[in-house]
Amino acid sequence: MPSFEINNALMGFETSFKGCVFSVLDTEKKMDLKLMIEELDPIHDVPSVFICPISLEPMHEPVTLCTGQTYDRSNILKWFSLGHKTCPTTMQELWDDSITPNNTLKQLILSWFSHKYLVMKKKLEDVQGRVLETLETLKKVKGQSRVKALKDLRKLVDSHVCARKTLLENDGVGLVCSLLGPFTSHVVGCEAIGIVVNLDLSSDFKRKNLMHPAKVSLVVDIMNEGTIETKMNCAKLIEMLLMEEENENEGKIEIVSSLSLLVGLLRLVRDKKHPNSVLIGLTLLKKVLSSHESVRNSVITIGAIPQLIEILPNLNNECLEIALYILEILSTIEEGKLALKECPNIIPNVVKMLMRVSENCTQFALSILWAIYKLAPEECASKAVEAGLASKLLLVIQSGCNPVLKQMSSEFLKMCSVNYSTSSIFISKCMLTTTIQ
Repeated sequence: MPSFEINNALMGFETSFKGCVFSVLDTEKKMDLKLMIEELDPIHDVPSVFICPISLEPMHEPVTLCTGQTYDRSNILKWFSLGHKTCPTTMQELWDDSITPNNTLKQLILSWFSHKYLVMKKKLEDVQGRVLETLETLKKVKGQSRVKALKDLRKLVDSHVCARKTLLENDGVGLVCSLLGPFTSHVVGCEAIGIVVNLDLSSDFKRKNLMHPAKVSLVVDIMNEGTIETKMNCAKLIEMLLMEEENENEGKIEIVSSLSLLVGLLRLVRDKKHPNSVLIGLTLLKKVLSSHESVRNSVITIGAIPQLIEILPNLNNECLEIALYILEILSTIEEGKLALKECPNIIPNVVKMLMRVSENCTQFALSILWAIYKLAPEECASKAVEAGLASKLLLVIQSGCNPVLKQMSSEFLKMCSVNYSTSSIFISKCMLTTTIQ
């Protein structure tokens, strides 16, 4: 920026800061500019005259060249060290390679950041004070007053990192978790869970304060009756506890076998209005089925397979891969194979998934089709080829997929040709060239 433009801008800042920011500077002369900038990051309303044209970062030591352009000292010296003899902004040849400290601009930069820093610090102190005050209130009140205090605390935790830190440092999370139990009202539980899922809790804390059967049972009950936000929070909390269980290699969460939890997860998965709930529900269902084989029959019993098949066409890629993974797991047991075979349009829907999203999706889809094929080879082969399976398998074989997947596709193609009623029609369905025929 040319010097006359900087001067005009500085005059404006001097006028606006007079009696305000300079007074801050007078009382905070020892404040470190670099430290303030780091602690304030990210900050989006930094005046453009404070920004170095080279780094596009706030200047710590502004210096001006003979061209009138101002840069941060370290950046312009680095520019010169690379052998440049020009002004980076205008590309003019420098007739004088000296640099002049811009003390007025430096003072304004320090003033502006000092003011922002002090405002931030005061705000943090206010937030910390409100958290501590709310925790004291929670210890004394019950009923609607308790609900209000939890709502206030949750808003603070959702909005401020320092609020979460204050809560953890003052055993506030222990107080909140103590409110979860067999006699906790759902409205209190919803707010408490909303607070807990936003915190980075230690493994020891989760084991001691959250993995009690009564607490987990309450979370499952609330997941089935709360708002969609509450349902998602409950699912996130249960997932946290399952991860803890895996890390400790201990089967402590017996509630995963409860039909109530599984039904609640399917409700999340079927919620078409909230894509995030679908992802959260599928992710937790995948984790439950992967780590607890005894639950798989229960999932099939409550009708998970037809529900998952029904939503396949509407899922995004991330959710689709998880859903196919779940169906593949369920296809490994007899009850799952039978349930898959009985689903309307199961074969066309799964065939569409081949070579559509990822190699994993293709492998899961093939495994599902293979499981159905074993139950009814001729019927499956006919429907699959009519749905375009043959050409999809050829694409897999000709692609760069892993050898195991190619081998699987090749074997499936052979089996379909054996069980398809008319071989000539089968070949035409494959869309092969005359040479391949």
